[in-house]
Amino acid sequence: MHRSEITVDLGALRRNVRTLVRVLEGAELWAVVKADAYGHGAVDVAGAALGSGASALCVATVGEGLTLRREYAGVRILVMGPTTSSREIAQARDAELELAISDEEIPDGVRVHTKLDTGMGRYGTARLPELRENVVGLMTHLATADTDQEFAREQLRRFEAATAEHRHLTRHAANSAAALRIPESRYDAARCGVAIYGLSPFGEDPADDGLEPVLSWQTFLAQVKELQPGESTGYGRRFVAEEPTWIGIVPVGYADGFRRDMTGTEVRVGGELREVVGTVSMDSFAVRLDRELPVGTPVVLLGHGVLAESHARVADTINYELVCGVGSDPRRARRTVMDG
Repeated sequence: MHRSEITVDLGALRRNVRTLVRVLEGAELWAVVKADAYGHGAVDVAGAALGSGASALCVATVGEGLTLRREYAGVRILVMGPTTSSREIAQARDAELELAISDEEIPDGVRVHTKLDTGMGRYGTARLPELRENVVGLMTHLATADTDQEFAREQLRRFEAATAEHRHLTRHAANSAAALRIPESRYDAARCGVAIYGLSPFGEDPADDGLEPVLSWQTFLAQVKELQPGESTGYGRRFVAEEPTWIGIVPVGYADGFRRDMTGTEVRVGGELREVVGTVSMDSFAVRLDRELPVGTPVVLLGHGVLAESHARVADTINYELVCGVGSDPRRARRTVMDG
């Protein structure tokens, strides 16, 4: 029996893409599907996104781009990470991938997007190099669109000043947060990742922006026991019962992507929210119950009202780190793709 089941709802993803297309009001939506589509499955997600209005795909590496090119001939695919070896550049050229270039050296024979560093302090050039004919796009990356819109707007002012004379090229700056909150960031295209998966770029309820979580994760109670006062559960005795307390043991842990720092979060047990108590182990964790429940009772870890954003607040991280970490090893989890 599988320890848990991961479900990817492509119907929800399609609806998120259509929502973003409406929000963009004419700018193109480029779906960011790097890191196996944030753990959702890049090939399936790419097809659903393209079929619902996305115009291009964005990945981090040439290898990711080559995988998608085998499935989607003729689709625009932008490799956003660094490409330094001549072998990778040749592979990109042969597969008709497009490359984001962060220095003044522009390779021949491949479509290039020159990246400006307007304040992210990461990849990008300080100023535009001489633009050759194979430069088809100009881009930047916003550092604070989810937290500090004024600095994001300052980045956009710098980008506009540097690129105003090149409006014939495709200009793109917006991520999910900027696409939703900063209209002037949209330019010709927006590179949206987290929002297409129904995750809030602001750490809020995704429904506030009309988004639906795409990933759900379910398991079950593997054992149920009553702790007596003074008895504990888990490593380090972090939870010690003060009164008779029912607990359920869930056969999922940090090896599966349920992080060790998520003690105190809530999951849904038999339809009711219950607190995670004690130390999360590699292969299990405990939940506090209000009564004895049967072994096999369903436990929802994500989805159906259990938000990645809520878990992220407890773990002091971001929702996309959580979903990227959910393990889909078929020896431990069953993965289902549905198009509801």
